[in-house]
Amino acid sequence: MKVYLSGGMEYADGEGFQWRQELQTWIEQNLKHKCFNPNHESNIFFDTHYPSVNFRDLKIHDIDLYKTIATKLVEIDSDEIAKNTDYLICYWDNGAAKGAGTKGELTMAKFFGKPVYLVTSFQLSDIPGWILGCTTKFFCSFDELKTYLSKLYITK
Repeated sequence: MKVYLSGGMEYADGEGFQWRQELQTWIEQNLKHKCFNPNHESNIFFDTHYPSVNFRDLKIHDIDLYKTIATKLVEIDSDEIAKNTDYLICYWDNGAAKGAGTKGELTMAKFFGKPVYLVTSFQLSDIPGWILGCTTKFFCSFDELKTYLSKLYITK
């Protein structure tokens, strides 16, 4: 099984690295599932293709190169969801709400029939209806999600 870890990056604290790393460790150790972690995959992409580029600065200083890189990242992530992901976990916070990538990832997962598990401290009434429509199940905390996933995948 493989899970895609979706959530804010561009507008998130630390690009969402910490929650993804902690959850990835738990998933790999407890569920034995593989994770697609966009933080790690983006680092590999930049180290390989653009090692000396500050991607966020390009948005101001070289919009054409920024768009070229952003297009490739969208293609990589979309392909991953469509072809390799069994389910998606989304952390919906202010960073996800402000950005656009998370919305696109949830839409891709929904379109391809992949379950979407959303973790948020937001009131559901404050989350866009599109996101609610893409979501399979909601959780108030990562602990609640872990309990659910343990029952779903470890007992099998």
